[in-house]
Amino acid sequence: MVAVHPCRFESRISARAAPGATLSGRNSARWILVRIDLHTHSTVSDGTDSPAELVRRAAAAGLGAVALTDHDTTAGWDEAVAALPRGLTLVRGMEMSCVGPGEDGRPVPVHLLAYLFDPADATFAAERERLRGERVARVRAMAERMAADGLPIDPDAVLATAGPAAGRPHLARALVAAGVVPTVGAAFGELLAPHGRYYLDKSDTPLDRAVELVAAAGGVTVVAHVRARTRGRLLDLAEVRRLAALGLGGIEVDHPDHAPEDREILRELVTELGVIATGSSDYHGADKAVELGRFTTDPEQFEILIEKASGMPVVTA
Repeated sequence: MVAVHPCRFESRISARAAPGATLSGRNSARWILVRIDLHTHSTVSDGTDSPAELVRRAAAAGLGAVALTDHDTTAGWDEAVAALPRGLTLVRGMEMSCVGPGEDGRPVPVHLLAYLFDPADATFAAERERLRGERVARVRAMAERMAADGLPIDPDAVLATAGPAAGRPHLARALVAAGVVPTVGAAFGELLAPHGRYYLDKSDTPLDRAVELVAAAGGVTVVAHVRARTRGRLLDLAEVRRLAALGLGGIEVDHPDHAPEDREILRELVTELGVIATGSSDYHGADKAVELGRFTTDPEQFEILIEKASGMPVVTA
């Protein structure tokens, strides 16, 4: 049986708690062995594990809680809940495609993690639908450019396998399957990166507007991999400070793409702003050599996050 808990977290991997015991209350020593990964992807967006496979892998990896955060969609939530292994807590979330001011003053793509929001909120649901439409239009246009250049890429076939949140990884896999490039990484490096021949922009949600939308739907926002230098230009940290005043919930501090010195910068910023610090793997499955639980979130920070949310409870099997 699956139970929902609006404002508490349950775990069955604690060394001090009996199976099924409620672990509420901050600073409890019973939380010490709980491992929490708040950023993962399934086949519903650009991961390679189905939502059911993902939660089973999370349990096998020793996680006590995992967030499913596919890009711009909630379509994997029900499958993940139905397959939830005993003792694992699921945080239903999403990674939202946004745009904000870069350090050089020019707009830069930004990802915003949104947790425990009400998916029925009409305004936010409409924006998610618009973003998915942008994704489909962009992938089709990029695939058509490839086909026009003689590459063996069928736009319809790519979109047919992409699911509700089409993205560049689906094009990358098609390029690998067609023998154009040897790996998904090579596809991004040569063709699909912002400097690549086939890269196209899409119209993402302004970051401040996204924070407001998620908050209005009862959710909690965390800006994702904000210092991931290998991904390109960076968001201006002055914008993060401004967003904190608008209701930003936290910052993803510990991430595989953050250098140690940048993690320290973000820890100082979290302290300055009084927001939540999270840690995550950004797991995608076979396409990226990052395992579930590569980085994790402190349980006390996790409890603060779920207490802030009013749109959707966590779920424990």
